[in-house]
Amino acid sequence: MFLVRGPARLVVGTAAVVLLATALMQRALDGRDHSPLAAPTHARAAAVITATLAADPDGARYYSDVLARVGRIDGRSAGHRTVQITAGGDAAAALRLLEAGDEIEVSGWFQPLDGYDRRLRWRHVVASFDAVELRAFTPARSPLDRAANELRARVLAGARHLPATERALVAGFLLGDTRELGRDVEEQFRASGLTHLLAVSGANVAFVLALTRPALRRLGLRAQLVAGLAVLVLFGTMTRWEPSVLRACAMAACSMAALYLGRPTAGVRVLALAVLALVLADPFLIHSIGFLLSCGASAGIAFLAAPVTTRLRGPQWFREPLGVTLAAQIGVAPVLIPVFGSVPLAALPANLVAAPIAGPLTALGLVTGIAGGAIESWAPGAAAVLQMPTGLLAHAMLRTADVFSRVPVEVDGRAAAALTAGTALLGAARLWSGRRRNLRVDALSSR
Repeated sequence: MFLVRGPARLVVGTAAVVLLATALMQRALDGRDHSPLAAPTHARAAAVITATLAADPDGARYYSDVLARVGRIDGRSAGHRTVQITAGGDAAAALRLLEAGDEIEVSGWFQPLDGYDRRLRWRHVVASFDAVELRAFTPARSPLDRAANELRARVLAGARHLPATERALVAGFLLGDTRELGRDVEEQFRASGLTHLLAVSGANVAFVLALTRPALRRLGLRAQLVAGLAVLVLFGTMTRWEPSVLRACAMAACSMAALYLGRPTAGVRVLALAVLALVLADPFLIHSIGFLLSCGASAGIAFLAAPVTTRLRGPQWFREPLGVTLAAQIGVAPVLIPVFGSVPLAALPANLVAAPIAGPLTALGLVTGIAGGAIESWAPGAAAVLQMPTGLLAHAMLRTADVFSRVPVEVDGRAAAALTAGTALLGAARLWSGRRRNLRVDALSSR
């Protein structure tokens, strides 16, 4: 690399990254397909496993499922491979009370992933385990998991006095936890183009860093970097490291490191470095819809927000949010249209209306959630009062999603291709018109 100069360096660097990514992908595929659990899974064997929950259990009243890393199977090491544990009856009721990081011992039998569950292969899941009995459990041993679970519980406890739907929405906004949100509400957010608000992203990470900045500024430069990275790790663990959280935390970490080293922190460069590092660390992320949408929105804002905003008409307070929203929608369209078939036309106005609500809802929800959780046990009335503004904002967000989800028009693949072609033709026509005008001016000036 250091012997190559000029444009050739970019070509060689790109080729090296592609080769490395291909090798890492093959290694990940081989590790998934040839795990210590392959034989018992193929035989559908009964077993007793010891596993650590990798997420919070989900499910309905008599059913629960969760991803877990298996440490031991019938007393033997299992290489910490990930499985999907499913349970029913009493086992499901007990499982739903646990949290990520808890260690469990369950009996049941292995099964290969089948049908819709095969998508979990891209989350490193190697098998399904039908649990019959939850034999024992141990709370999280890791200090990081314990601290994250405690803070998470505080935030959720602070919203305990809100109505059920508003409480579930606040949990989604602050922690990405939509398990209690009704399917009809989730569909309203999808139909209105507001689903991204239910996933923790860069805005949440930025607010958490802003909240801790007064304390961090008292430290030295190196200590600020270490403490800032610790905040990111703690917040990522609280939100269970969803793909959008990974992207946002990786970009924040790159920006912190660049500032510490005195290097440029341009948005495009930070995004490229963060995505490259994440994909090399986990090649399966390229199959995550949430990760692709998060990267697409960030890329759209980084590349298009400024030029789109300068070409819009109107006051600055209107042009900037419209330009950012339009750029983000353009960025996610290449993912949304192939996966979901269309992009709701209501997404642009819905996001413009939702943006002034989303910021205060996130900020107030986190601050009053932590404060309310701290005083809820001995002053429940005060906790309820603290949550009143958050409840009003959550209700306004629900109404926004409901209203815009009723707009029936959607942009499918053909319409998107027509819009792209029309925009390209219009741009070419304007470019040609400007060139002809310049040629006329040059001809007249030469006379």
